[in-house]
Amino acid sequence: MKTMNRMGFLKSLGLAGVAAVASPILIRCGSGDMTDLSSTDASSSGSGSASGSGSSATGCSVTNSETEGPFPTKSPSSLVQTNIVSDRTGVPFTIGITVQNTNAACANLQGAIVDIWHCDKDGNYSEYGGTGMQAANYTAVHFLRGRQTTDANGKVNFTSVFPGWYNGRATHIHVHIYNASGQSLLVTQIAFPEGSDSAVAQVAASTGYKGMNGYTYNANDNVFSDGTANEMSAVTGSVSGGFSLSHTIKVSA
Repeated sequence: MKTMNRMGFLKSLGLAGVAAVASPILIRCGSGDMTDLSSTDASSSGSGSASGSGSSATGCSVTNSETEGPFPTKSPSSLVQTNIVSDRTGVPFTIGITVQNTNAACANLQGAIVDIWHCDKDGNYSEYGGTGMQAANYTAVHFLRGRQTTDANGKVNFTSVFPGWYNGRATHIHVHIYNASGQSLLVTQIAFPEGSDSAVAQVAASTGYKGMNGYTYNANDNVFSDGTANEMSAVTGSVSGGFSLSHTIKVSA
């Protein structure tokens, strides 16, 4: 019998199933992380070239919402930081996210609170582990998680390492956006361009990463298989010099 991966398992259940079956994991995150901050503390990417068209081609419509779990940040308000590397190693990576408001003709949104988190080069998340969902136990550390507030241009920036991947999921970044008063606006994910010369392929072939054997591509990913038109990022750079991601997320604020 084929073993269902952790994201496929949760997504197949839906929200009700997650609450009923995965409550031992998700209850630790606290419902406040999802609603109100007051209750919780195949494109190319050769060296120096863009890998993908970004997310601006879909017009002024809200970016797709996606699942937050199973590894959301437990106390995001305690992780206000731009450098989220901590003790993780990997290919240098910078993340630039612009937030726009669909209720203002997609003008850049200042003052939005942006939380991000992603796995390390081995496919593991901090704040979790020691279970069937993730064997490596990182419950006591907080790497590759951070929070920033958008500037006058609607932008936040983070310094990280390029994410790895795990079974059933393509390379991705999780994002949760709130308004300035702490009301949840959108939970989404950022997809990465693919292809033989993409950043994903280049990084996978570099020292310390898993390679592409067994990799799940966007078309077969449990989250992205229904399309990535407004979740696709643009990635530039090289393994030797590091990569930079840019992405625009549109919310109704």
